[in-house]
Amino acid sequence: MSREGESAVTLMTSPRGEVTTTPGGVDAVTLLTGYVFLLMLIPADLVVGSFGSAGAPSALLAAVLLCLYLVIRQNPAFGVDTGPQPVRRAAIFFACSIIATYVSANRAPMLPAQQNAADRGLILMAGWVGVLVLAADGIGSMDRLRALLRRIVAGATAMAALGILEFATGSDLTKYVVIPGLTVHEQFTNLMSRDGLARVIATTAQPLELSAVLAMSLPLAIHQARNAPSAVRFRRWLQVAAIAVALPMTVSRSSIFGLVVAAIVLVPTWPKRDRRRAYLALLASPVLVWLLSPGLLGDFGALFGQIGTDSSSTSRTGAYSGALPYITHHPWLGQGFQTFFPQIYFFVDNQYLTSLIETGAVGVVALLTLFVTGWRSARIARIAAADAQTRDLAQCLAASVAVAAVSFATFDGLEFSIAPGLCFLLLGCVGATWRLAGAQQQRRSPAGLRRLRTSPPGG
Repeated sequence: MSREGESAVTLMTSPRGEVTTTPGGVDAVTLLTGYVFLLMLIPADLVVGSFGSAGAPSALLAAVLLCLYLVIRQNPAFGVDTGPQPVRRAAIFFACSIIATYVSANRAPMLPAQQNAADRGLILMAGWVGVLVLAADGIGSMDRLRALLRRIVAGATAMAALGILEFATGSDLTKYVVIPGLTVHEQFTNLMSRDGLARVIATTAQPLELSAVLAMSLPLAIHQARNAPSAVRFRRWLQVAAIAVALPMTVSRSSIFGLVVAAIVLVPTWPKRDRRRAYLALLASPVLVWLLSPGLLGDFGALFGQIGTDSSSTSRTGAYSGALPYITHHPWLGQGFQTFFPQIYFFVDNQYLTSLIETGAVGVVALLTLFVTGWRSARIARIAAADAQTRDLAQCLAASVAVAAVSFATFDGLEFSIAPGLCFLLLGCVGATWRLAGAQQQRRSPAGLRRLRTSPPGG
């Protein structure tokens, strides 16, 4: 084994598995906790100056975190892992596809608005990749990883509670939030209604984004509740209940799809007693929704009964034929990331189709590679884990990745701020789990880690 390979194994198999912190005692989890706070608790329409969508405080901090990561990666004293990391490789591929798209788009003159959007797209991409690699390579122990995931669930719970209040009052409560130094960046959607029912958005830009954020967070909340000490078990299940109750209040089919995907991935892996409880909860959920709001249950029935004929479905199907001329004009690298404006063109509500327009076939492959790699890495971590709790955590992260991948087919995920920010952070947590579970396996069986380290990144 080369000296570099020996160093990587030594880092991954250190007795405590911890990275060195900065002189001030700040580690990756502390930095990422600040990111989670800015991402999930500050309304999406509050930005810094004229940065537009890239001016969200969380997006600017994320770009700074990428710069910090690149600096501390050069200093072995900080202990950032530099060994093989499939999630990092997939993120680099994604970043290179966006950069290639940017270079390709700038070969011809662009409208000023599109040029500014392409520039903002680079900032957003840098931030997403920054939080991913910092989490994947910088989180030093399972305890610190679990601490970060608890804070993510706490942020999702706060968003869910705000959504429940919005549903009860029928008012967008975030409009009363004023933060010095931040200005309002107008969104295309706000607190909307469907058949007289309020569709909540909490701190996100629109209901579909909120449903994706809550659905991605729900598997982690369930994991924490199922494995909580008795002293905090009620509080953990209360978080699960808040997220689950707020999900249907978005009045979107995407929320149901997210729940179904999470259940398909998680429930079969649970013990028989837990599976029976889950099945009972799923059977009782329509009754609970009816008790919460009879009109809400009827609205969901109408939503699924009108699939293919309502305006939401027809606009999505119509987007395929409308997108074809733009795709054929730039089939490989697209017309430019973040440059397909709904107010100029049309709403797509499918990130994969939007990526095909903006970043071409290369960009779509890069995005799919991220999700496939995240799923596979979580599954490998589940196999490598030394204890049942870590195996369950890896499966729940796999469920979150699966929910994100499905949700991106129902709305333009990368055109927003909170949903993609959380998605990339969770992919980074998958990378950390893969690495830390590999360290556990190496302590048990050196041959096991060799198999893990040589696994194809996107297989």
